[in-house]
Amino acid sequence: MKKAVFSLLSGLLVANCSFAQVLQYPKVEKVDQVDTYFGTKVADRYRWLEDDNSEATLKFVQAENKVTEEYLSTIPFRDKIKSRLTQLWNFPKWSVPFKAGNNYFVHTNDGLQNQFVLNILRSGPGSKPEPFLDPNKLSTDGTVNVSNVSVSADGRYLAYSSSSAGSDWQQINVMNTITGIQSNDKIEWVKFSGIAWKGSGFYYSRYDAPDESDVLKGKNKFHKIYYHSVGNPQKYDILTYQDTANPLRNFVAGTTDDERYLIISGSEGSHGNDLRVKDLRNINSDFISIVEGFENEYAVIGNDSSKLFILTNKNAPKYELLMMDPLRPEIPWKTIIPQSEDVLEAVYTGDNVLIAKYMKDAKSVLKLYSRKGQFIMEVPLETLGTVDQLSSSVKDQLMFYSLTTFTAPSTIYSFNLQTKEQKVYFKPSLDFKSDDYETKQVFYPSKDGTKVPMFIVHKKGITLDANNPTLLYAYGGFNLPQPPIFKIERLVFLENGGVFALANIRGGGEYGEAWHEAGTKLKKQNVFDDFIAAAEYLIKEKYTNPSKLGMQGRSNGGLLVGAIMTQRPDLFKVALPVVGVMDMLRYHTFTIGWAWKGDYGSSEDEVNFRNLLGYSPLHNLKEGVNYPATLVTTGDHDDRVVPAHSFKFIATLQEKYKGPNPQLIRIDINTGHASSTALGSSKPVAKQIDEQTDNFSFLMYNLGMKP
Repeated sequence: MKKAVFSLLSGLLVANCSFAQVLQYPKVEKVDQVDTYFGTKVADRYRWLEDDNSEATLKFVQAENKVTEEYLSTIPFRDKIKSRLTQLWNFPKWSVPFKAGNNYFVHTNDGLQNQFVLNILRSGPGSKPEPFLDPNKLSTDGTVNVSNVSVSADGRYLAYSSSSAGSDWQQINVMNTITGIQSNDKIEWVKFSGIAWKGSGFYYSRYDAPDESDVLKGKNKFHKIYYHSVGNPQKYDILTYQDTANPLRNFVAGTTDDERYLIISGSEGSHGNDLRVKDLRNINSDFISIVEGFENEYAVIGNDSSKLFILTNKNAPKYELLMMDPLRPEIPWKTIIPQSEDVLEAVYTGDNVLIAKYMKDAKSVLKLYSRKGQFIMEVPLETLGTVDQLSSSVKDQLMFYSLTTFTAPSTIYSFNLQTKEQKVYFKPSLDFKSDDYETKQVFYPSKDGTKVPMFIVHKKGITLDANNPTLLYAYGGFNLPQPPIFKIERLVFLENGGVFALANIRGGGEYGEAWHEAGTKLKKQNVFDDFIAAAEYLIKEKYTNPSKLGMQGRSNGGLLVGAIMTQRPDLFKVALPVVGVMDMLRYHTFTIGWAWKGDYGSSEDEVNFRNLLGYSPLHNLKEGVNYPATLVTTGDHDDRVVPAHSFKFIATLQEKYKGPNPQLIRIDINTGHASSTALGSSKPVAKQIDEQTDNFSFLMYNLGMKP
């Protein structure tokens, strides 16, 4: 590989500045890399940027970050945005409490803590939280994140998985819940794993230790299930399950509440799984295959004595709950909760009841059923929104759930499953007037006539004069719905007159498997058409115009933004692709990328290759096109969507673009994919505030806003 050389291009005048600002991009040397796919030659001039360990790549990162920081530092209100974001972020946050053993546990954050703290409630859910596990003490910069917590059935041990710098690689440790003392247990090279207790040990998933050079980019192969006994070194862990014939399959272990059954779910992509069960009453018993193949999804949500409850979309694209006997899988399965018009997202087991969470037009509905499937009642929700957390136990009469909206953080409710009494358990308070804003849901036609829902959020009483700064967001993939969710960073945009729109485009899970399938593989263009139609609707209805419209998406949504940039750059002034999949011809060669073939197809097949080449963001950038002002965002430790996607995309964009709009990349150091959950993000709060300050400063500046 030739050594990369950096120089400076002639300056590009940046528009929308109060003074003439010259941007000079690093010039990145191109290499003579040309690949041939089914007779078609495809150049990959920045292939060397895939080497995340090279000195040349490090210099590229430093040079690009320098240019980006120089640009962002000239935005006159950047410091004000950061100050306001910090102020908004600084409010107490709680998770729903969950019961384990004789205790309850709850995650809390006092406002600006980098990571949520796990607390124990030793005298019931109403008692004072006692700090038990504080991830903020595991590193000096807050980059160690606790992502999974599991307590043994007797309540004696708590195992937790942690990751560093946002990597998907995890380590599992064990603590004594009575003394709070951490044991010497240290489980390494864990990824995509649960923690499933059986007695004084647990099952978990791991890979073999990778070569040092491949830790963050090497293809993940030969996932295995092990059993670990508390107190033993990892080298003595028992290999429980592996599949040597199929290296590109993942396996996750779970146990039923009574620890009678071990369930292993296997997958070879992003959708569909098989199931095998082991009766743990006889440790020498064989695994029983109860589902073969990967055409449908099956999730074991609990058991009733010897029978298993299984949530599936087989012959039920909006899902239904079935009961079956794993020891006699050939006996017809019994329907407990049949498919309905709404998507059955999840089912939880409570004290003698089943709790069903539905999605109706991307909004949440909760219903209670008996264990035989008899409808009991619908749980009254105080507002239209999203139930983003729920905890229940077969040994507890109390259910806890949280309800959130676009403009209000999660309020937590307790619901007594016996008396049906509902109370507010925790309601956060922050410096934002939610009542001053409104959310509406509209349905607009896509290119092929399909009706697509979209949420639109803004201040009450805005004027539809086609001049409102607007941000359009979407995802569109992997059967993942995008319901109303509270995001602190959007508040700054809203309170300065911005309009936020979320399009529930195809590819997601808003209407079940049919909606998902309609945005995959050779139908992926539907996803882009839906997004384009959403932008055209906002313009037609005079919310905004192309000079006032920005777009944002992350991960698969980053791919969406990149594709729209190449297909309809005229519709948008600003583009914010976050940790996007930009190289659709090589995505499957990195880490877990091979698992996405179910949604994308791959360049290994000629038909799919030609389809992917037609929309791959990296391969469709052209000279002479006026692309939107673009800020690409990635993390140097992203081992899910490796940063090479963003590196190669921005290098190509800066090479080909000759217009006035800035084309920049922000590469965060010691952070990874950093997807957000109800418990925050693997990225420290301080880094989240810095990133969102830059994203929204760039957006608002280039939309001509003056906060």
